[in-house]
Amino acid sequence: MTQKCVALLGRRDKPTDAIEEYCQYLGQALAPHGFAVQIARVPWDELGWRKALSNLKDEARNWRGQWVLLQYTALSWSEHGFPSRVLRVMRALHGARVAVVYHDVEPFGGQRLIDRLRRNSQVRTMRAVQQRSLAIFTVPTDAISWHPFHKYRHAFIPVGANFPEPIPPTVQATAFAARTPAVAVYGITGGAGGEREIREIAEAIRNAARALGALCLVVLGRNSEAAENDLREALRDAPVEVRVLGVLPPERVAKTLAQSDVLLFVRGEISTRRGSAIAGIACSLPIVAFAGAETAPPITEAGLALYSREMPGDLSRVLIKVLGDPGYRESLAGRSRQAQRQYFSWDAIAAQYADLLRAEP
Repeated sequence: MTQKCVALLGRRDKPTDAIEEYCQYLGQALAPHGFAVQIARVPWDELGWRKALSNLKDEARNWRGQWVLLQYTALSWSEHGFPSRVLRVMRALHGARVAVVYHDVEPFGGQRLIDRLRRNSQVRTMRAVQQRSLAIFTVPTDAISWHPFHKYRHAFIPVGANFPEPIPPTVQATAFAARTPAVAVYGITGGAGGEREIREIAEAIRNAARALGALCLVVLGRNSEAAENDLREALRDAPVEVRVLGVLPPERVAKTLAQSDVLLFVRGEISTRRGSAIAGIACSLPIVAFAGAETAPPITEAGLALYSREMPGDLSRVLIKVLGDPGYRESLAGRSRQAQRQYFSWDAIAAQYADLLRAEP
């Protein structure tokens, strides 16, 4: 018998909504397990909170006894990252079986007074939400700072790559020497964080090209076009072809990554909630990244080549080793291939969801 299930989202992210895509692929993968997933949204940013909650209460009358998977990020439920109104959303779901999927698992950083107030609001909200629902975390709970968890129902399920499976085959290692090696960067942070990323990417690519010869830098995804001029200027005198592709449809993302040789991930510590990093794993790529508190199994079983942000030049050193050592590169690719099958495929993720939701009283 098919069980109906609702994936509930807050405001829509632009230019693409990764969480909506996550729900679409999760719904498709859950169908063979007997779950029919409907995607619904609380458009508070368009209607205002009063009207949005009134509409939700009317709609939620049809969801009594069903699972509602509420998708949490701070900015999904607040324009400025004060998400306490999500508790009113949960009250409107009275009678439904609520699980909250935490795509944000830590509060925002910053040292200003407003940052501290925002951080306190987020922690209070996440704790209150967990007390009222089944919590599904996208990183292992040992890596999350706002304990305790043992008092409440919780589970860990990583995210998957937001594009269709099966993934296109990767370029064979035997063809590597016959073409210009391609380093992919999938997404760049906006603002000051993005400026640092551009500097780090350009320095590493320039040093790798100096050591190994001509390279191709392929930049795609969010903020890639905004970064194009800075990247081209920083690499102007280097033997590097810069290809900036912007935001692509999911199928083209998969094809582009599968035709690359390594994914360079500098947006933050690599973890099981970083969909843009897991996209590289899904395409059997070695991932050059740095570790942090969230870097824990099963992400560590993929083909990670980790560098230290505290050691000058270490990113360049690691990238040169991956590109310059065919055996090492292929061993990392094999690890990513295995990790994708075992942990990060939508089939593996959906099986965990199905087992979890059926086991709940």
